[in-house]
Amino acid sequence: MQDLPHHYSVVATGEPAGDVALEGNQLPTLHSSPPAEFGGPGDRWSPETFLVGAIADCFVLTFRAVARASKVPWTALRCEVSGTLDRIDRAKAFTHVDIRARLRVPPGTDGDQARRALDKAEHNCLISNSLKATTHLETEVDVAPEQPDTFAGEYAETG
Repeated sequence: MQDLPHHYSVVATGEPAGDVALEGNQLPTLHSSPPAEFGGPGDRWSPETFLVGAIADCFVLTFRAVARASKVPWTALRCEVSGTLDRIDRAKAFTHVDIRARLRVPPGTDGDQARRALDKAEHNCLISNSLKATTHLETEVDVAPEQPDTFAGEYAETG
């Protein structure tokens, strides 16, 4: 890791209607629109879903670093995050964040050590630490079956 402080820059451009384009140095352009709750189309990423997604992403990346440092073996992590947007003192803000982390570990892994690593990841997630919203972490540690797998097949949508 590089010494702190770190600096990150994004440029957002928009017109009276349509998507907002988000550009970062050497990054692909992302597009966003208001969510359906604010009159948007509801089929694009919004600032609200970006924020909740950033919490989920940061949790997984933080857990990866914690697990590596703690030597906790694992095969898959599924992190579901939901955020509650409400009004506080006439301003809208995220008031609560629920993080549900389901960790798959190989047979023989110490489940308590894995849970401690999940707790440490939640405690050290810089995105959720930067918010005023309260955070609640719910964890589940599953011992993997004998053949290696991920959670991918368990959550496939059926159509």
